[in-house]
Amino acid sequence: MKNVAAWLCLTCLVVLPCAPVLASSTPPLPKNYTGWQKSGRKLVTDKSSIFYGIHYIYADKKAVKGYQAGNRFPEGSTIVVEYFNIKGNAAAMEDGPKNMIVLMRKDKRAKDTGGWLFAGYGADGKPSGLDPATTCFGCHQKDAAQRDYVISTIKDFKR
Repeated sequence: MKNVAAWLCLTCLVVLPCAPVLASSTPPLPKNYTGWQKSGRKLVTDKSSIFYGIHYIYADKKAVKGYQAGNRFPEGSTIVVEYFNIKGNAAAMEDGPKNMIVLMRKDKRAKDTGGWLFAGYGADGKPSGLDPATTCFGCHQKDAAQRDYVISTIKDFKR
């Protein structure tokens, strides 16, 4: 369960309260990310958890190479995570409506966040208006500093 909780720390990008950020500082969400390498389904059924729901990771070609290299990501690597509510009962949990999207992009100019740009979006793909970097980098720093601040690994893509 610790690994699931650690991987899901990425969700804190838009869930926890944080300071507003100007929309102009949020990069546009890549339009084709659903065509990238997709992880297996992650499910958290603990309703008291802020990570409750279903999650999928999408990695562009650079990020896939970074995962394959033991979480050593080249500049420009981009990772997108979609979050869905749970639909159905315990015997048949399905993906419900999408509730948020988050992005990490390797950017050497983001020195305060380990060389990663973090961004959060609503279900519609528009910037959420939250500052995910100040909200979540501490978790990534604590749980994944030795993995280039990326909590997920290549194992998340093995089905």
